[in-house]
Amino acid sequence: MIWCGCPHQLKNMSIRGLKKKQPKTFKVKIITVDAEMEFSCEMKWKGKDLFDLVCRALGLRETWFFGLQYSMKGMCTWLKMDKKVLDQEIPKEDPVSFHFLAKFYPEKVEEELLQEITQHLFFLQVKKQILDEEIYCSPEATVLLASYAVQAKLCKVGNGESDRRERLERNLIIMPLFCRDEAEMNYLKIAQDLEMYGVNYFPIAQNKNHTDLLLGVDAKGIHIYSINNRFSPNKSFEWSSIRNISYSEKELTIKPLDKKAEVFKFFSSQLKVNKLIFQLCIGNHDLFMRRRKVDSIEIQQMKAQAREEKARKKMENQRLAREKQLREEAERAKEELERRLFQLEDEARQANEALLRSQEAAELLAEKAQIAEEEAKLLAQNAAEAEQERQRLEITALKSKEEKRLMEQKMREAELIAVKLVKESDRRAKEAEHLKQDLHEAREAERKAKQKLLDITRINYPHMAKYPQYSPGDSRDVNFDKGSIKLDLKDIDLKRLSFEIERERLDYLEKSRKFEDRLKELKSEIHALKLEEKQAGLYSHWNEVLGSLDRSLGSAPAWMKTFKSGDANLPRPFPAYLVNTAGSWPCTNKTQHAVPVEKSSSQANPLVANSVGTGARKQMIKVQQHDSDVIYI
Repeated sequence: MIWCGCPHQLKNMSIRGLKKKQPKTFKVKIITVDAEMEFSCEMKWKGKDLFDLVCRALGLRETWFFGLQYSMKGMCTWLKMDKKVLDQEIPKEDPVSFHFLAKFYPEKVEEELLQEITQHLFFLQVKKQILDEEIYCSPEATVLLASYAVQAKLCKVGNGESDRRERLERNLIIMPLFCRDEAEMNYLKIAQDLEMYGVNYFPIAQNKNHTDLLLGVDAKGIHIYSINNRFSPNKSFEWSSIRNISYSEKELTIKPLDKKAEVFKFFSSQLKVNKLIFQLCIGNHDLFMRRRKVDSIEIQQMKAQAREEKARKKMENQRLAREKQLREEAERAKEELERRLFQLEDEARQANEALLRSQEAAELLAEKAQIAEEEAKLLAQNAAEAEQERQRLEITALKSKEEKRLMEQKMREAELIAVKLVKESDRRAKEAEHLKQDLHEAREAERKAKQKLLDITRINYPHMAKYPQYSPGDSRDVNFDKGSIKLDLKDIDLKRLSFEIERERLDYLEKSRKFEDRLKELKSEIHALKLEEKQAGLYSHWNEVLGSLDRSLGSAPAWMKTFKSGDANLPRPFPAYLVNTAGSWPCTNKTQHAVPVEKSSSQANPLVANSVGTGARKQMIKVQQHDSDVIYI
């Protein structure tokens, strides 16, 4: 048949035909535990068509464990396989989201999970449930599961990450290291023994008014829990003991296989919940029956492939272990060789250093020998000098001993002199007291004589009354005619006594001066000996000698203690006798008396000063024993 027409009409007809032949599609987003995928689905596809597409994309053959879950009005529901996708109550969104999850759990993961992808998806889902606390895990089991999870994450043998596995093996020393599939399988073996593993919980009630129980469905059967305890069921119905399960609206009925047993009836909150419970019960029961039948050809092939894969992996692991062992041995041998090489290099370096040290030591020994020879000569010279010094010190020690003896003798003599001076001072003090008493008596006699002279003058010579009366402080001479009265003999005795006191005072001053000079000489000698004998241990002895001298002088009068300071201007024990003329009487605190005395040639004295006046010559002598006792003669 040949079509005749214009090209434009032909083109429009072909576009309309393509539009009619192209089916309408909608987008679907599939969310797995570790990935997301998008697919374009035809409008007429059923749930099984979409599920098969996802399984082919994942390479999954153990499809009976999984399903597509979606959430509608806050309730999780599984996509039905025998109905169209768009005919079910799915979310009205673009793209429509489904979660690819494990719907049913195996009884024994090691026997039933054959493919690695199946095992990996179960591992990820169970781990997420444990981390989200949907499955309770004890702290001890948590630590073990965490170690397997870390190994499964980091150890991916066969994917070019063997170095990472070796690093992890060096860090995880508390347990053996496995590859990823072994670690995931060990993780699932521990997780399947947990009480909440693989259980789907639904709130139920035994009457329509209260929700006081929980219904749990898993691979082993149906369990009834209290509302606050999800670990230990109050009642359990195994699949092998259940004869029938039915529901009508909100009521579900479980009929045991034993006809005598009581039928268990309960109520749920909604009809959708009853349908979901019924679907889970049917699916778990079908798997329970399939496990107890002979495996199909497909299952047998999968198990054979799984065994071959395990054997291959085992051989690969053994090969890797041998390579690792050989590599470790090679590394140990390399380290040993490097250590031996380093040791040999160290020994060679030490030998070179020892050779250099021996050469330096030889040179040093030669220098030391020369120095030792010079030191020997110097030591011999020093020994001779030391011998001379020893002899000199012996002579010095002998001299020091002799000087010490002489000094001790001199100190004893000084102490005796000090004692004598103290005694002499006491004797002179007593004599001064006696002289003071005699002077007082002389004053009294002088006063009486003067008074008597005045009385006689007034009686016998009344014409003398016109002259001023005589006063003891007048400096003028008193002259009388033939009737002048001579002084009593006591005045002459007083003058003689004054001369004797003056002579004794001069003798005492001379002795004091000599003692002072002698004491200064002794102190200068002691000071020189202290400097010389300081190193011989005699310093403390001289301190004791000086202390004894100080103690000896401590009992002396105050005027003698002034010698201790060694001052050149030492105060004298008696002040100098003053000789004054008649016109210069000193002022004193006590009454002063002057008596005119005729001068005789036999009474000349260098300490007596002469004064010349209009009348007869007179002399005056001042004697001072103490500051408060002044006598004028």
